Amino acid sequence: MHVFVTGATGYVGSAVVRELIGAGHTVSGLCRSEEKAAGLKAAGAEALYGTLDDLDTLRSAAAAADGVIHLAFTSDFSDLTDALALDLRAVEVMGAALEGSGKPFITTAHTAHADGQTVDHAVLAMAERGIRASIVTLSPSVHGEGDRAFVPKLINIARAKGFAAYIGDGTNRWPAVHLLDAAVLYRLALESAPAGSRLFGVGDVGIPFREIAAVIGRQLNVPTVSITPEEAAAHFGFLGPIAAFDITGLSNTAQASLATRELLGWKPIQPGLIADLEKGHYFA
Repeated sequence: MHVFVTGATGYVGSAVVRELIGAGHTVSGLCRSEEKAAGLKAAGAEALYGTLDDLDTLRSAAAAADGVIHLAFTSDFSDLTDALALDLRAVEVMGAALEGSGKPFITTAHTAHADGQTVDHAVLAMAERGIRASIVTLSPSVHGEGDRAFVPKLINIARAKGFAAYIGDGTNRWPAVHLLDAAVLYRLALESAPAGSRLFGVGDVGIPFREIAAVIGRQLNVPTVSITPEEAAAHFGFLGPIAAFDITGLSNTAQASLATRELLGWKPIQPGLIADLEKGHYFA
């Protein structure tokens, strides 16, 4: 297949591009600069210059492709409502280009924000317009080389504060998935996910937060300390609520992950989050 990938130079997108090319697909990737284009070309992909504002580029690239994986999202989070409105316009334009074709359109689930749900609904509604659309929900932690999200921020906080913290007894649990396993999931969704599928990228179903704090403490050679919920905001900053987060209905998460594995034959094989942290690359 020839696949059009937006967000092709991002953390997840770069891994998806490599996975697609390694499986024999060809890729055209949306990018914003010559520097980013060089990385795409080095991976064996074609570079298309543009952003989510360039609706004509999105339309023509989607129409020319055998399938679309839409991973781009604005990096300006100062106005999430506008960012989601921009994403909705991009989805609608690419969907119109694919209508009636039976081609796949894969994207990532959005936030619980109402406008994010609107985007997700628009994607799933493509199934009624002759598009094999599906949505991938990723774990809160997508870990691996190049990760710049929650876990690196937790490491930086522990390094700055001189100890690795967890809240209360630290039994609140995070699901996680390795970046390379997530990339395989997007490829399998492209190749065979039924129209209207909701897919769940979960490798580790639930890791107690204190285990994450403990390995950070060991790697940094600092103590691991329990703090109270009242201390969490001062210690973790904006990550305070996330550090306290526990997956509700954990059995549902496990069931959703199992259903995705059975549907697509997806088998995560990369190291789990704790094993990945123990390798040391997060602390280099």
